Amino acid sequence: MQTRETDLKYFYELIRELLRVSGGYCRLSSASGRDNWPERGLYFFFEGGERRRGSGTGDRVVRVGTHALTAGSRATLWNRLSQHRGSFTSRGGNHRGSIFRLLVGKALIKRERLSCPTWGTLGGSAPKDVRAVELSMEQRVSAEIGAMPMLCLGVDDAPGPGSDRGRIEQGSIALLSEFGKPALDPASPKWLGHDCDRLKVRQSGLWNNRHVGETYDPTFLDVMAHWVKKQGGKR
Repeated sequence: MQTRETDLKYFYELIRELLRVSGGYCRLSSASGRDNWPERGLYFFFEGGERRRGSGTGDRVVRVGTHALTAGSRATLWNRLSQHRGSFTSRGGNHRGSIFRLLVGKALIKRERLSCPTWGTLGGSAPKDVRAVELSMEQRVSAEIGAMPMLCLGVDDAPGPGSDRGRIEQGSIALLSEFGKPALDPASPKWLGHDCDRLKVRQSGLWNNRHVGETYDPTFLDVMAHWVKKQGGKR
């Protein structure tokens, strides 16, 4: 009988295979655009101390994402990852260009009792003087995200909301999310996301807002398996 638990177990079997064919995790703190990134694909982030509980053993995925879901988009996987990564120089990063950075920053501000009143304000851009005040916070977020283990899955299909990348992203998030359902792999009590101001983050156990309250079509797992197998065949 197919259940969410069996689907989660299959999902993590695919993640284990992806880890194997990838040769291990990578981290954005040591990554650059010169690395051999797929042109298009998805990413799966993990976090220290976050482990599976009800679906088995091993590391728990804490964020899933992709890029180029608008028809005609030319954005690459590294384009998106570099926005999440920020900069490990004096520039720090730009949380207005990355919801992942914004959410992690919100949680750090609360947990560490930091002060950054403009964080998440002013829409998509901010003047130079505001960015200067936010610099230390951006650097702190870069360090937090940069330390997270990560895997990438190459999915080289055409940009668009109906792409395989879109199906895998939506399905993975909806499957992994604990939002509004009995928890199988809940976040640990010490998970940083508990201090985020977004209810969907706190209750889903994911650094995601979109798709956490949706249902999933289990056929996305077969699509994901196809691309994991294809990535393994390239080694």
